Amino acid sequence: MGVLDAISQFLSGIIGIVVSLANSVFAVFHAVFALGADIVQSAFAVLQHLLAMVADVFTGVLGFVTANFVAIGLLAGGYYAYTVYEKRNRRLVKRS
Repeated sequence: MGVLDAISQFLSGIIGIVVSLANSVFAVFHAVFALGADIVQSAFAVLQHLLAMVADVFTGVLGFVTANFVAIGLLAGGYYAYTVYEKRNRRLVKRS
């Protein structure tokens, strides 16, 4: 009976090692996925805080004036970009 007990304990030890190894591998994968989820969550939090900051800047009378200034600047920049684009892509038409 001593030999059978030794073999039984040996096999249970081997099985314990394999189970522990599998749990370690799963723990590593879990940690990697948790890191990815935390990175995505942090990126959304940064975006949310950035949008809140922009909204806070454009509140009140001063914010109204600033928002209009930014809107006029964006329109002027768009018009400038459009005219530069049109000048570069203008084709001469030959008249007969």
